[in-house]
Amino acid sequence: MSFNPLQERGIPIEKQLRNWSELNVKPYDKNSVHPYSRARGILMNGIEVEAIIFSHNMARNLLDPDIKKQLAMVRRVEQQQQKAINWLIPGDETTLEVTLGYEQVAVDMTAWAAQNEPDPYLRQVYEFGVLEDFDHLYRYANLYEMLEGKKAEQIISDLTEMTPGRPTIFEHRHPHDEIRRPMTALAAHPQSILNALMVMSAEQQTMNYYMTIGNRFMEPLARATYLEIGMIEEQHVTHYETILDPTVSWFENLVFHEYTECWLYYSFMQEEPDPRVKALYELHLNMEIEHLRIACELMRSVEKRDPEAILPATMGPSMSFRENRKWVRSILEEQVDLTAKDSEFVPVADLPDDDRYFAYQRAVNGRWSPTEEAIRANAEKQGREYRLEVEGPNPVEGLRPEGERNNASTDYARRSVVEHDPKAAPWTDAS
Repeated sequence: MSFNPLQERGIPIEKQLRNWSELNVKPYDKNSVHPYSRARGILMNGIEVEAIIFSHNMARNLLDPDIKKQLAMVRRVEQQQQKAINWLIPGDETTLEVTLGYEQVAVDMTAWAAQNEPDPYLRQVYEFGVLEDFDHLYRYANLYEMLEGKKAEQIISDLTEMTPGRPTIFEHRHPHDEIRRPMTALAAHPQSILNALMVMSAEQQTMNYYMTIGNRFMEPLARATYLEIGMIEEQHVTHYETILDPTVSWFENLVFHEYTECWLYYSFMQEEPDPRVKALYELHLNMEIEHLRIACELMRSVEKRDPEAILPATMGPSMSFRENRKWVRSILEEQVDLTAKDSEFVPVADLPDDDRYFAYQRAVNGRWSPTEEAIRANAEKQGREYRLEVEGPNPVEGLRPEGERNNASTDYARRSVVEHDPKAAPWTDAS
C-alpha cells in the first residue's frame, strides 16, 4: 500500500455536513449482502463510536475553548458518519442476526490482527481473545436456531466455522487477571498501535451493543445468554485497552485515532463489492483525511511536536476480512486450555486449587450457565446441537459432541468447579 493520508487533500471541514436524506441511507438486503460487507459496516460503526467517545472525553479534559470548538466540529461530522454506516443495517435483520455478524467480525478481525502483529506478546493477546469470540459465535448460532428456526450459515456463510472454542463458561476470570502489559508507543511498531485501536474499538462496540439490546428478548434463556456473554465483552475491552500506552498524550491519541480511520476506510474502499457502500467509504475517507490534518495541526500548535515523526511514511497492509478457518483451528488446538494470570497466559492446570480464578468461577457461574444451557436446549429441541465444521471435527477432542469424545476432555473440564444444572432457575426476583 503506497498511500499516505498526510499527503492527500481531503474535503474542507465546513463542507462535510450532510442533510437527513443523505444520512438516512438505503439499507442492504439481508438476504443477498455478502457477510464481509456486513462485517465491514459493523467494524466501521465501532470505529466511529470510539472516535466520538474519545473526542468527548478529550474535550472534558481541556480548558481551551478554541480546541473544544474544533473537536466539536469534527465530532459532529463523525456522528453523521456513524449514522450513515450504522443505518446500513436493515430493520428486518433480527437482533440475533445482527449479533451473528458482530461475532463474525470479532473472530475474523482479531485473526487478521494476530497474523499481522509484529510484537509477539501482543500477538498472543489477540490469539487468546479470538478463541473466546469464536465460542460466542457457536453459542449464538444455537440460540438462533432454537428461537428463530434458522441456520447461522444463512447469515455468515461458511467463511467462519461454528464449533466450540474456549468454552464461555470457563472464560470468566477475576478482574485483576484481565490487565495486560502496555506497549511503549515510542518503541512500538505503528501497526501495533493501529491493530490495538481497531480491536479495542470493535470489542467496545460489541460490549455497548449487548449492554443495550440484551434485555429486549422475551425468552429468559436469550436474556441470560446475552447477559453472560456481555460480561465477557467487558473483560475483552479491558484486555485490549490495557495494551495501549497510557502515557500517550491526548493529542497524540487523537492523531492515531484519525489515522486509524483513514487506514480502515482506505482498506475497505478497495475491497467492498457494493458500489454504493464503496462510494460511502470513499467519501468518509476524504473526510477523515481532513480530520487527520486538523489533529496534526493541533498536535503541532499545542505540543510543538511533529506528527510525521510518529506516523508511518506510508500505510502498512490493508485490513482485509477473509476466512481464517485453518488458522483458528490451529490456535484452538494449541491454546484452548490457557487462562490469564495477572498479565500472562498460563495453562489452567498450572493454577493452584485456591487460585482466585476458581473462586471467581464459583461466584458467577453457580450451578447454571446460560451459554451451556443454550446448547443443551437447542440439542433437545433439534435432536442435535448446531455446528458448522467445514474443515472436519473440532480439533480438540474434548470439544466434540459427546458421542465422539472417547472420554477425552480439556484441562478446563477436568479442573472445573462448575456443576451445570439445567433445572436451576434462570430468573431472580429483584424484589
